[in-house]
Amino acid sequence: MNKLPDHIAIIMDGNRRWAKAHNLPMQMGHKEGAKTVEKIVKYANNLGIKHVTVFAFSTENWKRSQEEVSWLMQLLKSYLDDYSKRADTDNIKIRVLGDMTSFSQDLRKSIEDAIERTKNNTGVSFNIGFNYGGRDEIVKATQKIANQVKNGTLNVEDITEDVLSRNMYTFDIPDPDLMIRTSGEIRTSGFLMWQLAYTEFLFVDKYWPDFTEKDLDDAIEAYQNRKRNFGAN
Repeated sequence: MNKLPDHIAIIMDGNRRWAKAHNLPMQMGHKEGAKTVEKIVKYANNLGIKHVTVFAFSTENWKRSQEEVSWLMQLLKSYLDDYSKRADTDNIKIRVLGDMTSFSQDLRKSIEDAIERTKNNTGVSFNIGFNYGGRDEIVKATQKIANQVKNGTLNVEDITEDVLSRNMYTFDIPDPDLMIRTSGEIRTSGFLMWQLAYTEFLFVDKYWPDFTEKDLDDAIEAYQNRKRNFGAN
């Protein structure tokens, strides 16, 4: 317990395949996935994990069918409206990482309300990557820095890794210690590309709706048995 990761990032993969394997409609996979993330975040909070960041909807997911995208937007809105109350009771702080400009006014309102309701909570910071892409984040950070140089508030020679980090969505969040991806896929799919430079990766061969508290315990134990040297000997 004295070597817990401060920040766990999760790619919650396999909702649709879980539904297909159970002969259920796609929507049921996403609903079960939502139940699982709530369970895991609550458990992480009880363990004392400080940050959990999940990849809920990528900038590339807009390429999915209009029906699925529309349903996912509705799911997020209803989920946040309902879950923010329980998160507040559990002392969980909700944040959303990504470009909110593409969302409807109603969805943005739900996101803002959830963030506002839980902003003073001191438990785990639950960071939801929605309309998030790692390359998109780096582009937007670069644009912010370019504007700072343009208006004279930053010199080119003063651009450092720290400056770039401060212009990311995660500007006040430490880099993940552990990244978990479910469903057996072995790639990061553009998730937190800048932040995962020295993160420990763990790929789990089960669909996200089947992920349990025991699986999180096993992932943390695997992390604790690794030696992190950050490029040193």
